[in-house]
Amino acid sequence: MIARDALAQLPVRTALPALRAALDRAGSAVLCAPPGTGKTTLVPLDLAGLTGAGPRRRVLVAEPRRIAARAAARRMAWLLGEQVGDRVGFTVRGERRAGPRTAVEVVTTGVLLQRLQRDPELAGVDVVVLDECHERHLDADTSAAFLLDVRETLRPELRLVAASATTDAEGWAGLLGGASGPAPVVAAAGVSHPVETVWAPPERPVRPAHGLRVDPALLTHVAGVVRRALRERTGDVLCFLPGVGEIGRVAGELAGVDAEVLQVHGRAPAEVQDAVLAGGDGVRRVVLATSVAESSLTVPGVRVVVDSGLARVPRTDHARGLSALTTVRASRAAARQRAGRAGREAPGVVYRCWAQGEDGRLPAFPDPEIRVADLTAFALQAACWGDPDASGLALLDAPPAGALAAAREVLTAVGAVDAEGRATPRGSRMARMGVHPRLARALLDGSAEVGVRRAAEVVALLSEEPPRAYGDDLAEAWRTARRGGDGYAARWRQEARRLAAAVGEPGAAGAAEAPRGDGAGRGAPDDAVAGLVAALAFPERVARARGAGGYLMASGTGAEPGGEGSRLRDARWLAVAVADRPVAAASARVRLAAVIDEDTACAAARALYSSGEEVRWSDGDVVARRVERLGAIELAVRPLSAPDPELVREAVVAGLRREGLGLLRWPAGAVAVRQRMAFLHRELGAPWPDVSDAALLARVEDWLGVELGRARRRADLERVDTGAALARLLPWATGDAARFDELAPERIEVPSGSRVRVDYGGEQPVLAVKLQELFGRQESPRIAGGRVPVLVHLLSPAGRPAAVTADLASFWRDGYRAVRAELRGRYPKHPWPEDPSTAEPTRHTTARLRRG
Repeated sequence: MIARDALAQLPVRTALPALRAALDRAGSAVLCAPPGTGKTTLVPLDLAGLTGAGPRRRVLVAEPRRIAARAAARRMAWLLGEQVGDRVGFTVRGERRAGPRTAVEVVTTGVLLQRLQRDPELAGVDVVVLDECHERHLDADTSAAFLLDVRETLRPELRLVAASATTDAEGWAGLLGGASGPAPVVAAAGVSHPVETVWAPPERPVRPAHGLRVDPALLTHVAGVVRRALRERTGDVLCFLPGVGEIGRVAGELAGVDAEVLQVHGRAPAEVQDAVLAGGDGVRRVVLATSVAESSLTVPGVRVVVDSGLARVPRTDHARGLSALTTVRASRAAARQRAGRAGREAPGVVYRCWAQGEDGRLPAFPDPEIRVADLTAFALQAACWGDPDASGLALLDAPPAGALAAAREVLTAVGAVDAEGRATPRGSRMARMGVHPRLARALLDGSAEVGVRRAAEVVALLSEEPPRAYGDDLAEAWRTARRGGDGYAARWRQEARRLAAAVGEPGAAGAAEAPRGDGAGRGAPDDAVAGLVAALAFPERVARARGAGGYLMASGTGAEPGGEGSRLRDARWLAVAVADRPVAAASARVRLAAVIDEDTACAAARALYSSGEEVRWSDGDVVARRVERLGAIELAVRPLSAPDPELVREAVVAGLRREGLGLLRWPAGAVAVRQRMAFLHRELGAPWPDVSDAALLARVEDWLGVELGRARRRADLERVDTGAALARLLPWATGDAARFDELAPERIEVPSGSRVRVDYGGEQPVLAVKLQELFGRQESPRIAGGRVPVLVHLLSPAGRPAAVTADLASFWRDGYRAVRAELRGRYPKHPWPEDPSTAEPTRHTTARLRRG
């Protein structure tokens, strides 16, 4: 019997006429409804005609999480007075409760994607509701794009609703409306109960979260805030934490509180999730939850929210081939959603574990997954849809080009797409398996080697990372799961059965033809099987020991196994399944891996194998060798006695460009030639060449070509006559080189007859000469065709600076008298005439002049 009293209390009912009218008129609409209004439960029932209004339709509701899908279906069935599986059902990965009478089916967005790939027309479905679209999960964005494509080409009558409590209504309206203009936006007013905010930052600073690490001091503080909330307020407490590990730690800190402590997360058993959502039986409860409790469902009895302010999101390090969850500050939008949980049924309070002054610096919305996550699965979905580069898909955010290119490289390597990016038959099969393409590859190829059941069991472990208590050894975790009676082990067994059926194990329900292969590993021990399957999934992460407990992965990234007692530390080779790289760490941290041998590593990562001659510059010498590699790992090295001369030449050039011109010897004469050339380039420009370090390294073949052909090591470069080599850059072709000594003379003859060297090392050329040698000269020397005056450094008879001038006539007239008065007493043996402009120049003393 329909619970009409409960339906009448849902505020979204007032928006239903406008929503129906919008769908009748435009075929799509954006529904904005605050938490607790009934958008997830009443709207699908109404659109399906199950509440007595409108024609009967079949409605598909897509939720981002399995817990939300099951909870929404159970709530709707309860409102109709039925059991789940009759007119309201649900389908999540590994579980389906629906029948021929089902009019409203709740599915996860992942299941929706699978269904669209199998049946793009969605035969029999009249309306699709994309719930919680503000969360911007990648599967939800992809589903929306595919559905819009279906409406455009196959099913113009298919109705679409994008529903959310907090969303970019304008953006979604534009996306759903397409070329015909924005889709209608229907807003439902909620009956919001007031939620008081209490700022509860830690008394002492805590370390920022990075990777999966959260400062234990913050978790202790969160537990303290929960205890405070239990003392100060009534009602159940809902505490948001980033992950399962943090939930377990806080639960331990809350031992002994006068309340039942429950844990809700994606890994929790369905019966535990159901018990939390069913409400308490009079005993006060503390519910520790991840972001799964932010939206789509109501936890009955909650009057208090404690928010740690942290969230866990996917991030991909494309340069190192590492994809993992990482801990970030929750956005302001997420914080509002979390706080709203306290006001769903009555006035409530939220304790925020950060300072009020920090709130404005939080990001406004969470990053869309398409911008930050691994796009391999998305790229395969797009390829199977017939749009390999996703250019024809209607997406709120385009996928980053670099991330999409990296994803296509992975798909090409595992045989899922061809050279043009189109899905291969193998790729289409992989896309239907409901796991990441890497795991689908491991499942298909591993099944041929070790049998479907064992391959499926290991892949099931990799598809949902085992609890930390299982350890970091994949094979041991496999054995623990087999023995285990915990919730994870139960889900693992269910997923392993599903995967085996997906591959086609003989005798499995719905099995297709079993894969063919030599099956050489079917009798192999568990350790070898686990290693092979992990290596097939992540070939670029096979790693070899390199001393001091460290490893080098084929991707080139260093890796460090876990704790001191880890069995992995003694292995020569590892297949790394899960790793992350902490901030500022030089190496990745291995969190799950299997021991393998070299043959397994080479077989699994054969696409990364290469062999060839390698000639390179290293530590001041050319190293020539023949190398076999597995990615960045050197498998075998042999020296080459007669390397290709051209490769040697390239290595020497690379060494010069890396280490600089200091590899060459620069005697004073070569330095002087270079300075003279630099002077002419600076003052006259072309055709005089640039001889800066950067320019010389860029043109190294032009002036060192002959010498490079003979060089093998640093000593050979040090024997190069750099002055003669530089002369090759002079403008011989234009004839200007013949004027080099004229325009930038090495020496200038002064009135005494001396030829004095010009210093070109500064901004202006300098002639340092004894003052008496310039007697009788009126004008300062000029070079570069008379354009540039030489700066004259006038020296005392002892060679010490006495004056500097660029205008000799002016110095004789105005400056000489003071210099003469200062120096004639110090150097009485040298001539100091009254009028130097008419005196005889000399290099000698007065007595020597008299002797002739």
